[in-house]
Amino acid sequence: MVEVYVGLDVSDKSTHLCVVDGSGNVIWSGACVTDPEVIARTLERRAPGLKRVILETGPLSAFLYHGLFEREVPVTCVCARHAKGVLSARVNKSDPHDAEGLAQMARTGWFKAVRIKAEATHMDRARLKIREQLIEAHRAMAGQLRGLLKLFGLRLGKVTTPGKRRERLVALFALKAELEPILKPLIESLEALEVQIRRSSQQLAAQAAADPVTARLMTVPGVGPITALVFKSSIEDPGRFARGEDAGAFAGLAPRRNQSGERDHKGRISKAGDPMLRGALYEAANSLLSRVKRTCALQAWGRKLAETKGPKRARVAVARKLAILLHRLWLSETDFRWA
Repeated sequence: MVEVYVGLDVSDKSTHLCVVDGSGNVIWSGACVTDPEVIARTLERRAPGLKRVILETGPLSAFLYHGLFEREVPVTCVCARHAKGVLSARVNKSDPHDAEGLAQMARTGWFKAVRIKAEATHMDRARLKIREQLIEAHRAMAGQLRGLLKLFGLRLGKVTTPGKRRERLVALFALKAELEPILKPLIESLEALEVQIRRSSQQLAAQAAADPVTARLMTVPGVGPITALVFKSSIEDPGRFARGEDAGAFAGLAPRRNQSGERDHKGRISKAGDPMLRGALYEAANSLLSRVKRTCALQAWGRKLAETKGPKRARVAVARKLAILLHRLWLSETDFRWA
């Protein structure tokens, strides 16, 4: 039986499929509903002798990957950023053309496979994303409240707790009482968000304390439950990286390099990885450098770097070191030991 290769160009409602043989000749091209059961039946009918199926990363890639894998389809998910470079070589862009380009990539093996996380990991990341979204909404609404008050010459000032904000608002509304009913919906929304953020943080903290991996990661100074959970859910398996430095590069914290001939330039960090992981490591580095009282070797190294390179570069460098350290502790199953 002739081996065939398939490319899937996925959209919300329909998925375009292209089947090619070992020589790159198109055997069949068509579309079906974006559902793993329907796609598996179509492949069974249209692609006997199936060798490999590839699809790009996207909103539906995890759903389709797990669905096709459960139906014993040899599916591989590839990096959309890398696939774009191959697919952009065509003059005309269309879904059928993209499906054919992906099929040719499946045939030649010229692609970079992406690890698809387990469903339980996606559940954890959903909890973290929801908390992150609540915090962003709270920050935006708090800024809106300050801006509206300043419009009438009222300054909220520095308030660090909901109670202090409430006391300050009472004093401000005493100066301009007609603003209170206008701003009341915004204030009540802020308070409701704070309740949800507090509840989400407590649940995540309890989950991190109960998990042996995250509990071990939290022994590192500056690393709290959120950073530990983000790191675990992003990496998922420490064995996927041969070196700890790869974990830092995965977070997008490694500097870009442009080398050709005599030129060898190292620029800013790539920011090519998971932004949630990068942000969590940066916050942990900031906490280590500015809040942790007990001195450790990493803190001393970061503070010395801040004196010569500046605090922002020092935080980025410490964040990269933290990624390496957390990966090593996870892999070796040991707790952090103070020097």
